[in-house]
Amino acid sequence: MVDPDESCRLGSVGRLAGITEAKIVDHVSGEALSIGQEGELWVRGPGVMIGYVGDDESNALSFTSDGWLKTGDLCYFDGEGFLYIVDRLKELIKYKGYQVAPTELEHLIACLQGVVEVAVVPFPHEEDGEIPTAFIVREARNNLSEIEVMDYVAKQVAPYKKIRKVFFVSSIPKSPSGKVLRRELMKQKTSGFASRL
Repeated sequence: MVDPDESCRLGSVGRLAGITEAKIVDHVSGEALSIGQEGELWVRGPGVMIGYVGDDESNALSFTSDGWLKTGDLCYFDGEGFLYIVDRLKELIKYKGYQVAPTELEHLIACLQGVVEVAVVPFPHEEDGEIPTAFIVREARNNLSEIEVMDYVAKQVAPYKKIRKVFFVSSIPKSPSGKVLRRELMKQKTSGFASRL
């Protein structure tokens, strides 16, 4: 049910339906978070599934004892009750204990002149755990460099969110629904598909 207010709120998925409860929690402690704080979205209500048939292990991981479904989505609510989805928790990059949302960096890089497509993925690193790494499809005959990309992002984000590696590729692998296949990108990198400048 989309009202005029919701249709004008760009970037939000809207407000909750009246029969649904939701809260944002710290995904480690389960502690409820405040307005504007990012955490995992938990939902409860008659429109939420009751579980996976015959899969006790998945049910134990996905539901709390009092019926909350742990969605795995990193989200936040604003002061007017609008919900914003930031990323999937399992896709967050763990850099030196910090969590970095790939989509935030992708939106920034997509604004750079000459960028056709971009995907940001975690790249294994011995000391830092994972480092934010960008895979970019450039426009034909565009000379955008790795340093330009990294400098551009560094000026707009906290130090732990900076892009640490850039690979220029001919295409970004996607599912039939258009979702970026981040794991496939990493496989292609390790098999020599991507070329680093």
